[in-house]
Amino acid sequence: MRIVLVSSMILALAGGGAPAEAASKPRRLSDAQLVRYAAAPFDKRQRMFTREVVGLHRGILVVADYHCGDVCPAYTRRVIRYDVPLADCARRGGVVVSERIVRGIGTANIQVCKPPILAKAPSQP
Repeated sequence: MRIVLVSSMILALAGGGAPAEAASKPRRLSDAQLVRYAAAPFDKRQRMFTREVVGLHRGILVVADYHCGDVCPAYTRRVIRYDVPLADCARRGGVVVSERIVRGIGTANIQVCKPPILAKAPSQP
């Protein structure tokens, strides 16, 4: 009896057996929405060392990585990119861009696949 009750409680808390993909389906983003997102401020303390799924842009998953190094959270930096391998970037419509991030007490350049609308605009520090 306890096992049935516990199983029922777990199912209820988990959404009653609803398909997981329905809750995690990324929203579609226009160029304008992506530009607004990139320009929006963010909480550096809350976001440092995290990754956020932003949505789908032109059918490609967009993520934001929040890098921090040395003096955190002051140096938290958001890097918005397509979630595709660099080798597939151009074929998928992205642009490979070098982004400078703080790593330890220094800086490093990382290569990322950017949505074309964001390729010329650097991520917000």
